[in-house]
Amino acid sequence: MNSLTKNIKRILLPALGLFIAVGLAGCQSSDKSSSENKNIADKAFVEPGEYDEYYGFLSGGYSGQLSVYGIPSGRHLYTIPVFSESPTNGYGYSEETKALLNTSYGKVPWGDLHHPELSQTDGKPDGRWVFVNENNTPRIARIDLKTFRTDEIIELPNTGGNHASPFVTSNTEYVFGHSRFAIPVGDNQDVPIDSYSENFKGALSFIKVQDDGAMDIDFQILVPGYDYDLSRAGKKASSGWAFFSTYNTEEANTLLEINASKKDKDYVLAVNWKKAAEYVKQGKAETMNVEYLRNYVDSETGIAKSEIKKSVRVLDTKKVKGLVYYIPTPKSPHGLNVSPDGELIVASSKLDANVPVHSFEKMLQAIENEEFDGEVWGNPVLKYESVLAGRVENPGLGPLHTEFDGNGYAYTTNFISSNVIKWRLDDFKVVDQVDVFYSPGHLMIPGGDSGQPWGKYMLVMNKITKDRYLPTGPELFHPAQLFDISGDKMELINDFPTEAEPHYAQAIPADMVKENQVRFFKLEDNNHPYAAKSESATKVERNGNEVHVSMTSIRSHFAPDNIEGVKVGDTVYFHVTNLEQSWDVPHGFGIKGATNAQLLIMPGETLTLTWQPTKTGIYPFYCTDFCSALHQEMQGYVRVSPQGSDVPISFGTGS
Repeated sequence: MNSLTKNIKRILLPALGLFIAVGLAGCQSSDKSSSENKNIADKAFVEPGEYDEYYGFLSGGYSGQLSVYGIPSGRHLYTIPVFSESPTNGYGYSEETKALLNTSYGKVPWGDLHHPELSQTDGKPDGRWVFVNENNTPRIARIDLKTFRTDEIIELPNTGGNHASPFVTSNTEYVFGHSRFAIPVGDNQDVPIDSYSENFKGALSFIKVQDDGAMDIDFQILVPGYDYDLSRAGKKASSGWAFFSTYNTEEANTLLEINASKKDKDYVLAVNWKKAAEYVKQGKAETMNVEYLRNYVDSETGIAKSEIKKSVRVLDTKKVKGLVYYIPTPKSPHGLNVSPDGELIVASSKLDANVPVHSFEKMLQAIENEEFDGEVWGNPVLKYESVLAGRVENPGLGPLHTEFDGNGYAYTTNFISSNVIKWRLDDFKVVDQVDVFYSPGHLMIPGGDSGQPWGKYMLVMNKITKDRYLPTGPELFHPAQLFDISGDKMELINDFPTEAEPHYAQAIPADMVKENQVRFFKLEDNNHPYAAKSESATKVERNGNEVHVSMTSIRSHFAPDNIEGVKVGDTVYFHVTNLEQSWDVPHGFGIKGATNAQLLIMPGETLTLTWQPTKTGIYPFYCTDFCSALHQEMQGYVRVSPQGSDVPISFGTGS
């Protein structure tokens, strides 16, 4: 071996050894990372055919819908239309559901759904209903968790922007909401905008919930014309109270980003709703003439109806005292949350460096000792220091929302610094923080706003999606990120895109809901006035320019499937009854030229599609839901003749 070869070996062999060692170390690191990722993935993985632990209900924001996800898998299970028409199943288009979207302004087929809230018993989610609010045209809806359908929608008068809503009391005695935007109330609505401080007010609505879920406004409480952002009912220690965050105590009406951010402190409004209800019973409320609608599904027929309400009982806090107290809170507070024991009131101050935490016990002491610092409308402003339990120091930038795990910890989102902090309830010290992607709004722990949190998972709903998923043009779905919070550290285990803009979510153990599910509707219980419960009961009847078709559907044909005698200018009502009595065998109904939607009829149910033919011809109709091997053959025809023709009504399925 010559000297040159020896020198090459002397130089290259150590380098090669270093390269191999680094490579092996990299492989080991990669294996370790892969193992860690697998362990993380296992925490969110739900095997095919297995159920998730929780139902998660995510608001749809500007879609007006409520989305249902499995947790921890992140699987999208269902979408419930509430404040928006849905061509998927004909909600809002079928004659049975149209009335649910009625308001005092006419039919409003769109709504801005912000917050779901599960019904509670003894402060614990009970799996009966989920309530949701509508921000734009103020309404509250109730969804039945046996059917995952909207059963009732009530409009809120005297309200502009129903944002601090629809939070429930510990036994769902009441669900309440408040004006985000103050407006004039009463008879005089036509006032100059710059008369804001004189004429604009806030109205807090307390809706009584009956044992069967039926809702009606019991009373409203009039308060100053601030913006009321979010709220929570008290629980346990603070049961009988409700708390609302406010901003714009400056009562500005223009350029609010400047003019509503001048004061060092706004307020948390504390409301003794139990005393208010007693005052109403004692006759201390005034009756105000208003108009609002209550829409509900008739339990007998399954057809939605509307009833017009003409008045509401009002407690004016300028006149009736002892109901409300104002807790100074820096600065433009947004989120408002109450700890599981009802003692701590957390108000996330968007424009302050710390998160103030108020004490309910101290609040009561301050009221008893008259530790006041001025008044609003003749009602006490409590001294800030007298009510303050402590502060979470330097939590991050832009704190918004807080929930609790039931194990002595709270979790708060920071919008600007894009992270979540975990802090102790006993000393308000931050013990963990984790980055999220990006700009979180609400977070949700199952039961985390109730007296019974299930502190295993935390879902964070972010506002900005870029860099998370495959790009889809200029519009991106918002991301949700799921964390395991069962240990000392928050651990990201899943993230997934969500529909529209989820503002808030609720979740409940699946076992509390899934066993109560309606699988199909019993034909013998179908009391729809146009139901045909057998093919022999089908018929087509003319009443002037109206034609009513009582039709059946079953795998794999409609009866009748040939209809003649319909004329241009007629209004045709197809009342379709699904004769199936097995779970998950819906039938669809669509017809050429329909200008509304199709129907998706569940087993044992009757739904109605209205059709107005404008041209003569032969119009095919068919099943829109693939229901059997002979689904393609499930079709029929309607003959439309000229207006004034003498073609008689005839129908059938052949000889």
